[in-house]
Amino acid sequence: MNVFDIIGPVMIGPSSSHTAGAARIGGVARALLGAQPVRADIGLHGSFARTGRGHGTDKAIVAGLLGFAPDDTRLRDALDIARRQGMAVNIHAVELDGAHPNTARLRLQAADGRELEVQGCSVGGGSIRITAIDGMEVNLTAEHPTLIVVHQDVPGTLAAVAETVAGRRLNIGSFRLTRQSRGGAAVMALEMDGDVNPEVARAVAALPHVMQVTLLQPV
Repeated sequence: MNVFDIIGPVMIGPSSSHTAGAARIGGVARALLGAQPVRADIGLHGSFARTGRGHGTDKAIVAGLLGFAPDDTRLRDALDIARRQGMAVNIHAVELDGAHPNTARLRLQAADGRELEVQGCSVGGGSIRITAIDGMEVNLTAEHPTLIVVHQDVPGTLAAVAETVAGRRLNIGSFRLTRQSRGGAAVMALEMDGDVNPEVARAVAALPHVMQVTLLQPV
């Protein structure tokens, strides 16, 4: 156990799980969208729905979408700031089968029309897990540089991505592959040890059958 586990994250209170973790979920969603959203439909599940308003969960998620860190004092005014910046926010309760009690589902739209759905949960001490991206299961902690590769489920694609990463002397710390159907769209998430240069993402994006690559830096 390290000192961070004992004292928790640097944050605007009152709760590491309901506030700091929620802000990190919003921050990851913003990074995956690649822009600040203009529309955000935020569904809160379980404890997030029941006690989130009192703990500032709604403000924290929106703060993350605005690019604010968990310790940014603007977190308290995030809903007003989002409104002034033209972000349309809808926050409501949802029931998500089998989800962790502190789960949020974010449906986002960027100014250019791109859309993204992200589901994540806050597991305590400010730590989070992103559990789904556009309906496909993932398991991201956002604590390490992560390559998220959307690709066609074609034999050899996984090996080509792994070879491209290994060729740049990077070590894969964890890996998960999810596919919608055999031969259909699939997503692989590779959490890396150490720093990752954006050039790696560009090299992977150039591979056959790869449709989209996002390099998610720690949030």
